[in-house]
Amino acid sequence: MQQKRECVSETFLVMCVVYTTCLLLSNLIAGKIISIFNISLPAAVILFPITYVLCDVFTEVYGFKKAKNVIWLGFACNLVAVFVYLIAIVLPYPDFWLNQEAFSTVLGTTPRILVASFLGYLIGEFSNSIILSKLKVKMCGKKLWVRTILSTIAGQLLDSACFIFIAFFGIIKIDLLIEMMIFQYMWKLCSEIVLTPITYIVINSLKAKENIDVYDLNTKYNIFKL
Repeated sequence: MQQKRECVSETFLVMCVVYTTCLLLSNLIAGKIISIFNISLPAAVILFPITYVLCDVFTEVYGFKKAKNVIWLGFACNLVAVFVYLIAIVLPYPDFWLNQEAFSTVLGTTPRILVASFLGYLIGEFSNSIILSKLKVKMCGKKLWVRTILSTIAGQLLDSACFIFIAFFGIIKIDLLIEMMIFQYMWKLCSEIVLTPITYIVINSLKAKENIDVYDLNTKYNIFKL
């Protein structure tokens, strides 16, 4: 007996590729520190608006089940990428290769930073998706802007606090640690608010084009069941 296979649209597939690509790029540029209005932030924050808008789109349009699979897909691809980077770093190189130290600085990472990054990503993305999904049912699909902002407030608070605490606790002073958490959190929250009109346009266009608008009724939010 053949099992019926669930299909996804080309649009959904393209968004998955864009989402995963942005996550991989975030890892590559995270080591670069940028200064915005004299506030020091990791360069990866420039890609945050894209990944978080897409995460909202996946949950709002296609439902938590598909959003969950995309989040795990992004995690798996990041894990594979880091593993390949580490292999490339430790492989022997010829004497004329003079850029090993720079190569290791850009692509290398410590176990502590790796754990902090992955835990922050999973906790933040899943919190955002679950809250957005539950609020959609509770609010009967109305006031999208309220739901996206509330889910971001919770998700990014957990993400920023988790990453910065695990990565830097005991290394930098506690007052600077808290300052970094606040600045990164506020940057991400403000980005979500500013991009709310674009989120509205993308979500409404997709719902019309795909003829789909999933409500997660009676959904069990088990993130480990794929």
